[in-house]
Order: sequence, then C-alpha cells, then structure tokens
Amino acid sequence: MMYVVLTAAVVVAVLVVWLVTLRRRLLVVTVHGVSMEPTYVAGDRLLVRRSRLERVRTGQVVVVQGGPGGPGDPTAGRLVKRAVAVPGDPVPSQIPVPETVVPQGNLLVLGDNPARSNDSRRLGYIPADALIGVVLRPIGQR
Repeated sequence: MMYVVLTAAVVVAVLVVWLVTLRRRLLVVTVHGVSMEPTYVAGDRLLVRRSRLERVRTGQVVVVQGGPGGPGDPTAGRLVKRAVAVPGDPVPSQIPVPETVVPQGNLLVLGDNPARSNDSRRLGYIPADALIGVVLRPIGQR
C-alpha cells in the first residue's frame, strides 16, 4: 500500500513540475484588432512559445509588449506582429529609421494589414526585452 501512495505522489509531483515548466515556456494570446488580418482576426487565440531575440527569424509572427506607451511601457498591452527584420538584417524601405541595418538587440515588426497596423513604421525598433515570444500556431477554429 505504501508503494502505491509513493508512486502516486511521485506521479503528481512530476505532473506539477511539467505543468510549471510548460507555463513558463508557453502562453496563449488572444488577438485584438485588425492589424494581422487576414492571417489572424480579432478573437483568434494563439499558442506562443516564450523566446529570446536570438531565436526569432524573419517572417515569423511574434508577440511583443507594446501599445500606447510604446514597447517599453510595462502597462501597455501585447502586440501580435510579423518580424520583418532581425539584428543584422537590412532595414525594409517602408520603415523610417536612420540605420541601414537593424542594430543588435532590436527587431522590426509590421502588421499583415499595413493600412491598419501600429508597428515599427510608427514605433521604430522593438527592443529585445519587449519580445514575449514566437507564435507556434492558432488554437481552435474561427
């Protein structure tokens, strides 16, 4: 009987550690607004892997801390955007910044619906510490 209780306790402990680890690495983000249409629409839920800037590749959809106060504002919301340039990449012509290549520790992002997106054309560089993660896939159906 004692063996069964110990085994159950070990299984529960392993599950708790596994869930805590997953929670630190993954999160679910809900899309707000129209800036990523048609790829994602308001209400879509996205599975996001927390990530550092070094792991982001051009073309991936990312989630960054941003909003009215800009990427450094801790009270600002989350923005879902496409990474269009990572450190060392040439700066796309539609983004008005003085450098010709993206400096280390920064990222440039655009919405898939450029006419309705608050992105690097207005915000400029997104600092590495504002990066939350990379979208893995949508969750559920529209």
